Amino acid sequence: MPPGGDEVLIRLARPGDAASIAGVRIDAWRASYRGLVPDSYLDHLQPEQSVKLWEQVLGASSDAACTFVAETGGEIIGFASGMTLADARFGCDAELTAICVLPDEQRRGLGKRLLANVAATLISAGATGLMAWVLSKNEGAGEFFEALGAERLYEQTFTWDDGSELDETGFVWRKLRS
Repeated sequence: MPPGGDEVLIRLARPGDAASIAGVRIDAWRASYRGLVPDSYLDHLQPEQSVKLWEQVLGASSDAACTFVAETGGEIIGFASGMTLADARFGCDAELTAICVLPDEQRRGLGKRLLANVAATLISAGATGLMAWVLSKNEGAGEFFEALGAERLYEQTFTWDDGSELDETGFVWRKLRS
């Protein structure tokens, strides 16, 4: 339980959660990606841009996508989002598109609970395999996925906004139901 004894509720995100989700994303990225992506990018993250994106995501009605939040005392402290894929990749027909927990709330099982809710929803939508991408140098994320049974599958290079090249690693759960 978080300090103060408030229980953490995991629930489906609502359109009104967009600003809180954007704030969690920015705080989590700044903590987790410092030194992995250009500092100038992290320092200039603006909630307004992220809020617009999350309003669109949360406003779309779809059985193929879901977002869950972790909430305590009325405050969102983490979220995870996933969707089914029209075309399977690496034997997976669903993708975990985001998972972020505030730095002070990490290592308390919230990421695992959020991921379990996303996975259960995607299974209900027919998914059998789930993939997730992380920056290859983000060792904490890699350890998190491997501890939950994901297989480290594929590494690729992509071009960041500033033109620098970064490596990302794909993790997969081939048998999502298990």
